[in-house]
Amino acid sequence: MEPRLRAPAAKDRLRVLIANERLDRLELLAAVVEGLGHEVVERSVTVNEVAAATARLRPEVAQVGLGQSSEHALDMVSEIVREAYCPVIVILGTHDASWVKEAADRGAFAYIIDDKPDELQSAIEISLRRFAEIQSLHAAVDRRNQESRTESEANRGRQRRALELHDGVVQNLASAQLAHDLGMEGQSTASLAKGLELAKDVVRRSLDDLRRSGLTTQQLIRDSSAPDQE
Repeated sequence: MEPRLRAPAAKDRLRVLIANERLDRLELLAAVVEGLGHEVVERSVTVNEVAAATARLRPEVAQVGLGQSSEHALDMVSEIVREAYCPVIVILGTHDASWVKEAADRGAFAYIIDDKPDELQSAIEISLRRFAEIQSLHAAVDRRNQESRTESEANRGRQRRALELHDGVVQNLASAQLAHDLGMEGQSTASLAKGLELAKDVVRRSLDDLRRSGLTTQQLIRDSSAPDQE
């Protein structure tokens, strides 16, 4: 599910999906929405309709009315949230705390009582603000997760190079020393050359990682030659 790059502002002409199993309520709601200056892009009466329309049209706001079946309306909320990440406002005839809580658990952002249509624009504004805040939070979490993955990959790279230093470089240098002590100069020279080549490769890849992190060769030389500060 991909969030939008920009949450619409309440003052925009919004593309609104409305859903209710009662057609008479849909028509009344459509008149209110259009009276506020917004565009009704879909009128849905079934769960399957609302799922397909939401996936196809990607509305900026969705409004679901509580008709004859409370579960039917809740399923509509679930489908809209699943198909497109947009704020959902639920509309019911009388206050029902348990139903509102269930709708919120399924992803609804706000609710109004349908005998107070003047509150609809306020509910839209509240929903859009919450929607923008959640988008910003999701973006921040995604950035932090990416930073954590990058840091973990860098740590694994350092661990691999440490093992290579031990398993390759140190062992070849030890073999070179042992061969030298035994008077096997040819083998000593070969082991020494192999160890040095492995060391150069580890250093080269370490420098490449540091440069990718933003450090230049000049900075690396300057930092390594700077006297230690107590």
